Amino acid sequence: MAFLSPHKVTLLKLLSLFSLIRAYNIVVLIAAQYLTARYILSQELNWTTLLLDPYFFCIILATAFSTAAGYIINNFYDAAKDQINRPRKYILEHILSQKVHLAMYLLLNLGALLCASFLSLKAFLFFLFYIFSIGIYSTVIKRLFWLSNLFSALLMILPFWAITLYFKNFEALIFYHASYLFLLLFARDIVKDLENFKGDWVQSYQTLPVVFDHRVTKGICIVILLLCFIPATLLWKKDIGYMNYYFMLSIPYLIAVSFVLMFAQSQKAYLWVHNLIKLWILVGVVSIALSGQNI
Repeated sequence: MAFLSPHKVTLLKLLSLFSLIRAYNIVVLIAAQYLTARYILSQELNWTTLLLDPYFFCIILATAFSTAAGYIINNFYDAAKDQINRPRKYILEHILSQKVHLAMYLLLNLGALLCASFLSLKAFLFFLFYIFSIGIYSTVIKRLFWLSNLFSALLMILPFWAITLYFKNFEALIFYHASYLFLLLFARDIVKDLENFKGDWVQSYQTLPVVFDHRVTKGICIVILLLCFIPATLLWKKDIGYMNYYFMLSIPYLIAVSFVLMFAQSQKAYLWVHNLIKLWILVGVVSIALSGQNI
């Protein structure tokens, strides 16, 4: 990078950092936690009270820091296969040295634990468990057959469990939402394995496409997508305002995604399916605000 100007070097390093910590995912996660808290977990709260709640803000920060650290350590151990599957992304994210990666990982986790300790010992232990679980997933579980997909989806649900515990709301409606999101994340993670087959095979990861073949893996993924219909049906029968329409539309949308997946053959096609599922998760996050509007 010696031939680049200092400003361009700084910009590249910032882009590398944003890619490394998946800044887009972190922003969506924060928005999802606030919307879930406001419109699902505690509808009697107004936005001012929620935004000015220092304890809830600490949960948000602890979640953001620990999740960002998780992306860094996951990237660290996946470097070899990412070099095969996503060479351009690998080059961008490794503009910063691995020493910088590890230093950021430690600092972000320390920040998460400090924020959690401000709340309570229970919150501190929760996020310590979350950080430890991410580490175990990245170093050991990610290479294991089937368990890796299940564990990955569970890890992405845990931040919402943290705010559920904070508001002490354990209604059945909450678990229907969690089940729907879990199944979508589960399916998305399996599609990622189809997309990353080449690198996983070279690096001896025991993913579903490596252990079985693409045809069987796609069948399993389609079944999981179809299972989303169960919580979706239960939810649209509940009093969740205009968000009903999101769950009603999820059935034809996920059927269409299943057909696209059925005929997908290339890495590019699997990337399309992956992005279609991500898009529907994002639409779901935005539509949470509609649950406060009565039909």
